[in-house]
Amino acid sequence: MKSFNDILQNIEALKIVGNAAFGVNEIAFDSREVKAGDVFVAISGTQVDGHHFIENAIEKGAVAIVCEQLPENLRKEVSYVRVADSSYALGQMAANFYGHPSGKLKLVGVTGTNGKTTIVTLLHQLFIALGYETGMLSTINNKVQYREIPTRHTTPDALNINKMLCEMVDEGCEFAFMEVSSHAVVQERIAGLQFAGGVFTNITHDHLDYHKTFKAYIAAKKKFFDDLSPRAFALVNADDRNAQVMVQNTRAKKYSFGLKTMADFKGRLMEDEFEGLQMLIDNQEVFARLVGQFNASNLLAVYAVAILLGQEKEEVLIALSALPGAEGRFDVMRSGDGIIGIVDYAHTPDALKNVLETIQAIRNGDEQLITVVGAGGDRDKGKRPLMAAIANRLSDRVILTSDNPRTENPEQILEDMKAGVEVVYRRKTLIITNRKEAIKTAYNLAKAGDIILVAGKGHEKYQEINGVRHPFDDKQILNELFEQA
Repeated sequence: MKSFNDILQNIEALKIVGNAAFGVNEIAFDSREVKAGDVFVAISGTQVDGHHFIENAIEKGAVAIVCEQLPENLRKEVSYVRVADSSYALGQMAANFYGHPSGKLKLVGVTGTNGKTTIVTLLHQLFIALGYETGMLSTINNKVQYREIPTRHTTPDALNINKMLCEMVDEGCEFAFMEVSSHAVVQERIAGLQFAGGVFTNITHDHLDYHKTFKAYIAAKKKFFDDLSPRAFALVNADDRNAQVMVQNTRAKKYSFGLKTMADFKGRLMEDEFEGLQMLIDNQEVFARLVGQFNASNLLAVYAVAILLGQEKEEVLIALSALPGAEGRFDVMRSGDGIIGIVDYAHTPDALKNVLETIQAIRNGDEQLITVVGAGGDRDKGKRPLMAAIANRLSDRVILTSDNPRTENPEQILEDMKAGVEVVYRRKTLIITNRKEAIKTAYNLAKAGDIILVAGKGHEKYQEINGVRHPFDDKQILNELFEQA
């Protein structure tokens, strides 16, 4: 049990009704999860307004309510705290409740449209290789060392973030690396966290269904850096034209990395093959088991973070060369008859372009490149025709298929994608709604030496249709086909 007064530290209360000198068991922002002795935080969400469930929470035993608007009927046995922003208050309360775990280790956040998962995963692997107890919060999984921390949500809320960080501290972690999405920033899920550093990878067309404009999307990413403390570092990709925008108001110490531009941490891609890449990092040659210029940039960012966290250059470079990378990010496999398969999470126009241009740069030129790609439902519709256009321009054959249609009609999503297929490319484009059949068709079209790219889902082990997640694994399906060869 925690003191309600202590939980309210660093929160500017506009009004308090009742007293705060009592203990509470837990914090809840979902009325269905409220238990006797809890404090309920009413969040004005995009889908549901928690203020409508204040009475439900009280009926279930809530002894305190934190909200933006006080209810008309106030109960004498309940304390009420009115705040300007319930989401921000929840973040601060969660940090207070769990004893500010982010301040007890070195937490680094990574933000950007592409590369977040790869960089966070590589940093986690690197610091374990360097001998440290290390935690990770990512869209793939959350870990303390190699042990996964179960969570019900792909993107953790402020309570879950602090709970998992607290678990990391309890198990002796010195470092933690975390993906910071634009949604997490805007929804104040990271309020109350103390970051030792922040990393910006890039920013391209994505999430405009949520942010509405590209300017608002940039502002969401920028806010993360605006809020960093003067003791933290802000590391940005100098090759991205919005890099300096990100840090123009930050109080953190500014650093940059780049492959093409002058930067504090400089790199250059020398050779790129399906087996791995060779690059220069600070004038030293490094071989890594990753592929592509975008991964060379990711590796450079990882190296820079390690140095900024006080690690030795030689040890870092040796460890980097042995890292396997993130699952579902340019995952390469080969069939017995010589077909190359690549599974990648690319689900934005820029990410798809990066992957296809990487393949084009490595390929011999006399083999087919067959791309299987879709677009998610209930998300930014503007990127659908763009992705189809990029796939057609950079592939020999294209199969448009279903991704995670969610609550949308998959055929309508494919119609939206089809609008991006120029007349000259229509003969080489197939539309197969069933994703498994689309992957099988790509395999049947391929000959020895050909390349199949299955893009969009990467590490995901499900396909979401009408709110239900059905087991589905691109890599497993491709592997099964390859094993038949």
